[in-house]
Amino acid sequence: MELKRDELQKQILALYAREHEELGEAGTIEHLERGKEWDLSGTLNDGGVLVFPHIAVQDCGYQIAACVHAALDSGADKVVVLSVLHAFSQELQDARVNVANGDDPANYPFCWGIQGSGIDWREEWKGDHALISWRHFWNAEIKRRGLTEATAPKVYERYPYIAGGKPENLPGIDELAKLMEDAVVVTTADSFHHGIGYGDAPEDTYDHDEEGMKYAEKVLYDGIRILEKGDYWEYNQHCVEAKSDARDTGQVYRYIRGEMTGEILDLTYTDSTGLYNQPPPTWVAGALIEWKLKK
Repeated sequence: MELKRDELQKQILALYAREHEELGEAGTIEHLERGKEWDLSGTLNDGGVLVFPHIAVQDCGYQIAACVHAALDSGADKVVVLSVLHAFSQELQDARVNVANGDDPANYPFCWGIQGSGIDWREEWKGDHALISWRHFWNAEIKRRGLTEATAPKVYERYPYIAGGKPENLPGIDELAKLMEDAVVVTTADSFHHGIGYGDAPEDTYDHDEEGMKYAEKVLYDGIRILEKGDYWEYNQHCVEAKSDARDTGQVYRYIRGEMTGEILDLTYTDSTGLYNQPPPTWVAGALIEWKLKK
């Protein structure tokens, strides 16, 4: 059955609303406290990048919270959040697929570029779910710390689309690089979608047990090692194979920040069987990843 992308978007947004309502204030604080397990502010101050997932909030909220704490504890006045832009329209999906098949991103000027807050251009980003949980924990921690709009860091959301192995050519990349010069940078990615609901043949699937999580970790590290080399096209194609939604954000922060080394600090998962109404296994791995600048 053909996937109706607009209907899927509505289902995901409704799911996120339910999950956040179920989380409540107590659950929010619990994740914020658990996120203090890591002190990653130094990584951000040194120009590194932190990656958090956007799977179910009850599964990964503490990983997001770790990045919220790092951004606030860094003392920076500006926080740039690089986000996935999901293809919830057929024209966006076609452009992404065609570019992955070798087409020139410049052939899709209607979506080739960077969306986000304060940019007078397309507005698909406003309906995307990728930063819903980030905003939730950010606002909750701002309130807990007694910060106001005047005293809290300013957050800039940026959504690059179809870097296509050549992030240097992405419209708006120079403006983004300038913005990131005196900002700390975090980004969201779900870098491993797996199972029947994501198009994998049943005989090629893993459950989200110990073996499956080891496989997910291997795939994630494969992508990290490719990005460390700065091979943007190979990374783009890795993301296609891994069903990673980080193909554009990864290329962008690696290009702008330069040589880095990546490490998975924590790995979890969300079972997505119900969302896609498909037999198990259908799941997504969520990782907290630290990227440090090479010195």
